[in-house]
Amino acid sequence: MEKKLFKSISYMKFAFTGPESSGKTTLSKEISELFNGEYFPEYAREFLTNTNGFYSQNDLDVIAKRQIESWSSHSNLDQFYDTEILVIEVWSEFKYNSCSELIINLVQQQQIDHYFLCSPDIPYEEDPLRECPEQREELFEIYLQKLKKYKFPFTIIKGTHSERIKKTSEIILTLSK
Repeated sequence: MEKKLFKSISYMKFAFTGPESSGKTTLSKEISELFNGEYFPEYAREFLTNTNGFYSQNDLDVIAKRQIESWSSHSNLDQFYDTEILVIEVWSEFKYNSCSELIINLVQQQQIDHYFLCSPDIPYEEDPLRECPEQREELFEIYLQKLKKYKFPFTIIKGTHSERIKKTSEIILTLSK
């Protein structure tokens, strides 16, 4: 598919969520370019790179706040978020069996028009910042249940790269009408 094929027409917010190594970054970057939108990277990656992958549960609050802060400066283009605060809630509960009130409140306050839940049906890519290659399916199910619990509008994205681009583009075009 040719880059920048579509122009932004609706100024919507789209978030890509799901377990690690499920294609969120690749898909969100490419879709934001395709729709000439504004891309917002995952702050946790920057944080973890600066700490050599070390963090505590309290650091998740810092990561959540900085992620939200990174969204504050934007243009009048569609916004594409490579991850969002639900990822931090799921991770906190999965790793630490609890989650701060701050993170839970931030999840509930997010104003995302549509979520794309990326399936871990693609090969795992090694990365020193990733922790649970064997638990991607389990985490996917947790994301699915959370999206349903919060009644967030979402679409499961799976398949090959081209199938993912096609499905995501179709949903965005439909929602932008």
